[in-house]
Amino acid sequence: MNIFASAFVIIFLVLAVGFFTQKILIKREIQWSFPNMNNQNVKDDELELSSLTQELLYSKILLYTSAVGIMGGLVATAYYFVLEHFLEFVWETGKHYFTGIFPDWFPAWNYTWIVSTIGGFGVGLCLYFFGQPGEMAKVIDKIHDPGRLEPSQTPGMIATSLVSITAGGSLGPEAPLVQINGSLGSWIADKLNLTLKETRVLTFCGMGAALAAFFGDPVGGPLFALEIPHRRGIQYYEAIIPAVVAGIFSFGVFRFGTGLEIGGIYHFDYFDSIPALSWLNLLEAGVLGIVGGLAGILFIGIFRLTEFAIQPIENRHIWRAILGGLGIGWLAVLYPQTLFFSEQQIETQLIEPATTLTVVTLLGICLAKMMAISFTIHGGFRGGFIFPLFFTGASLGLAISFLIPGVHPTIAMLCCMAAINVSITKTPISTSIILSVLSDTSIIPIIAIASFTSFILTSNIGLLRTQRPRKQVEHPQCLIKTVLHEQGVSLMDNG
Repeated sequence: MNIFASAFVIIFLVLAVGFFTQKILIKREIQWSFPNMNNQNVKDDELELSSLTQELLYSKILLYTSAVGIMGGLVATAYYFVLEHFLEFVWETGKHYFTGIFPDWFPAWNYTWIVSTIGGFGVGLCLYFFGQPGEMAKVIDKIHDPGRLEPSQTPGMIATSLVSITAGGSLGPEAPLVQINGSLGSWIADKLNLTLKETRVLTFCGMGAALAAFFGDPVGGPLFALEIPHRRGIQYYEAIIPAVVAGIFSFGVFRFGTGLEIGGIYHFDYFDSIPALSWLNLLEAGVLGIVGGLAGILFIGIFRLTEFAIQPIENRHIWRAILGGLGIGWLAVLYPQTLFFSEQQIETQLIEPATTLTVVTLLGICLAKMMAISFTIHGGFRGGFIFPLFFTGASLGLAISFLIPGVHPTIAMLCCMAAINVSITKTPISTSIILSVLSDTSIIPIIAIASFTSFILTSNIGLLRTQRPRKQVEHPQCLIKTVLHEQGVSLMDNG
């Protein structure tokens, strides 16, 4: 509790002191810039804020983004602990109790599909009572227009995503946290009466804060939030610095609050150490990028086929979620590695037991995971597919390294993880950074080659239909007029 209390005190002090200081300085600077403002009228052609005023405005935004980052870190911490307790209760305590009272003729593995099916029913109830909170495609659409995320979606997203992930669905907490923290940024912007442009920046800060905490990367996470709305790279460039600042604060609060270690979470030292890289490894990365990109196209095909299959019950949310849970459960019975959102399973189900797996088994896991992600999403479950896609790529890459012994397992896995994720999300820059941090390796040039090869190969093939270029930027005078309005200066037309 001391952590939470201290963080809120910091937020209050930063906002109170920073806001009033900046407001006084900005007003004084505007009075100097517009000597005729005593008449409370300023013509459009006189609107030109000095560089000092612009710096003060930017400093004000950075103060707000710091607060968004701290609050985002607290939200991510609370979500993490609630989710961990749910998973422990259902899959450890509950599983131990219920399988212990199963009759001898009823094997313990039935617990998996029963829980996932009941979880699907729970997801259906959440969708029925709370409506359909925004999944990633809707979040992308809203960040473009109207430039904010609705806080009213937050309760439904929290409930639905917790049930979805606890039920074993192949979706992770990143998308729910993006919606929750993004809407938090929008809410703060509303309370501060900020402009549309500033509101979008604070919304991006909330999204970036969520991903910085979840990925354990205060740079790659925010960049991912800025890349994913588009198919051709970052376009809301004005939000880069604020989002990274928010990500740093969120990352610090989350790591301090949860006690998680800082650094990579995957230990590829189970394999031989990576030899000194050569130009052959660069070619290798390009080929692996092509293979991963093609795997991404296969996943899109499976996703669209599943979408077509569920059309007759598309609006029957409870039945759709039950069938989704049933499909997830039986896939997990056949391939236990496909259960959950796979953040930890890359290490525990692929890297550690690598010597016990075969090429056929790994390819089966890869295909089954693609189906599990599709069943989870089209079942109405809520969550993010980044780590599930990483898992799919890791299983494919490990199979390739077994099939072609000259390809190092670490390089093959990381390149395929990057390539398949980029083929879906179109985020080559942030994906390369995030995987370099998660793997605690220094082969980012190799990962980047695979990422951009996949990006180029699949640039005209997409899963997220709402990805698009940004609209025409707001004219600079709009910001100036808003500032003057806040200071009580009215405007009159030219002439």
